[in-house]
Amino acid sequence: MEKIKIGISSCLLGEKVRYDGGHRLDLYIKETLGQYFEWVSVCPEVEYGLPVPREAMHLIGDPDSPRLVTIHTGVDHTEGMLKWAREKLKKLEKVDICGFIFKSRSPSSGIGGVKVYTPSGMPSRTGAGIFGRAFMRYFPIMPVIDDGRLYDPRLRENFIERVFVYKRCKQILKKSSSIRDLITFHTDHKLLILSHSPRHLSSLGKLVASAKKYTKENLSSEYIKILTEGLQLLATVKKNTNVLLHIAGYFKKQLSPEDKRELHEVIEYYHKGYIPLIVPIILIKHYLRKFDEPYLKRQYYLNPHPLELMLRNHV
Repeated sequence: MEKIKIGISSCLLGEKVRYDGGHRLDLYIKETLGQYFEWVSVCPEVEYGLPVPREAMHLIGDPDSPRLVTIHTGVDHTEGMLKWAREKLKKLEKVDICGFIFKSRSPSSGIGGVKVYTPSGMPSRTGAGIFGRAFMRYFPIMPVIDDGRLYDPRLRENFIERVFVYKRCKQILKKSSSIRDLITFHTDHKLLILSHSPRHLSSLGKLVASAKKYTKENLSSEYIKILTEGLQLLATVKKNTNVLLHIAGYFKKQLSPEDKRELHEVIEYYHKGYIPLIVPIILIKHYLRKFDEPYLKRQYYLNPHPLELMLRNHV
């Protein structure tokens, strides 16, 4: 399988680029996710031109537009960092990355939860780092997460699923001018989108149905915008249960009363929190192989990301 290009804060790969000369190597990211992702390493502070080691910095002022200032000497690096970021973002766009994993709480790379201080030195409320904020404005629909949130099982599964969908969607929209190919993509992802947002699935269905009214560029832009908005909503137990029951309906004529009862029992166990999502999924895939249901065979909901990552073992 071709690896997907993902941007990442350099310190998470073990590069000694932090202000104190250290790193924040994350073995799960580097070794486990690295089997499927090709890392595009970025360290804003070093690439901007600061040395290692260097004086630590923090954010001050307005949380919506903070300044990046050294803690002891008060040197303001905001404008220089913003200028560097504008050029870096253009380069990342050409590299064609499909997501980014940021270092949490970093005044340059954080995407949320970064302390912003008042001139007196007291933390006010939290914001985003200079580069992290610029990245999200430049790539508003691209999947992003920080290393802290990555250890929440639901957020991790959501991020990685979105990366794989984003990659497939970009590929189909880039290489094809056929409405039929977009319809095929939409059909293949219907149950996955349903598990996140029935409302967005409905909007996408209406968009695809009226595809001939749009130019290819406008259709592609609107489709991926609605798709990514919907997938940002977490697939909850309740929404997954609804999808599982919907899938079970496809086997109502093939299953014996005992098998039907077992399938609904397993789905109910998942709904009550006794078992993880992977258990009903495995049972459904067993019936799928047995009865060869063509519509379900093409649904990415049943195989949204590599099984080896075991993401659904914990949700």
